[in-house]
Amino acid sequence: MDGNILDPDSARERLAAWKGRIDKLAADTQAMSAQLREVRISVTDPNGLAEVTVDSTGALVDLRLTDRMLRSTPEAVSRAVLAAISEARNQLADRSQEIIASTVGTESAAAQAIAESVGRQLRSTPVEQPAPATSADNEDYDVRSDLWRK
Repeated sequence: MDGNILDPDSARERLAAWKGRIDKLAADTQAMSAQLREVRISVTDPNGLAEVTVDSTGALVDLRLTDRMLRSTPEAVSRAVLAAISEARNQLADRSQEIIASTVGTESAAAQAIAESVGRQLRSTPVEQPAPATSADNEDYDVRSDLWRK
């Protein structure tokens, strides 16, 4: 291939190479999409109150509360769930960006834009998590009546 634009053989070779790159990109993009759809991330909060699972879009698809929640305040359980969801979504963003890099690469502007978009869409700031509760912290809280004792 001598690069002469008027040379039909050279033009065919360039077109074939271009088509090959486009076909590979299409196959890589399909592989990326299939892998991204399959991702699910499960996270347990640091206090062991809740385990959450998010799907590939970051939507909550499962929530499991442990018996530890019975010794915690509703506010602590709520914060635990939100913290676990936040961490799961951050891990999902990391995993999604790994899949993007391994399938379509990081060199192209399109791949970089997809990775950045995924990060913006999924990442959240961590929810402030209180220190693990002790039984002494919960002595004044009556779970059965959901009231603080005076």
